[in-house]
Amino acid sequence: MGTLLHFKSLYNEAFDNCRPNYLVVFLKAYAIFCAVLLSMAVYAFMYRAFTGFDF
Repeated sequence: MGTLLHFKSLYNEAFDNCRPNYLVVFLKAYAIFCAVLLSMAVYAFMYRAFTGFDF
């Protein structure tokens, strides 16, 4: 759990003094979008791995 808190603090520190505010909102949304896409790719790979790569 400490690792997740560390990543959270790094994420929050990255945007502390960032201006303009609309850019901060865009970058945060983009970071969440990338995390969702990465998790979908990992899920798809694991699903294919556990079902025998049956395409």
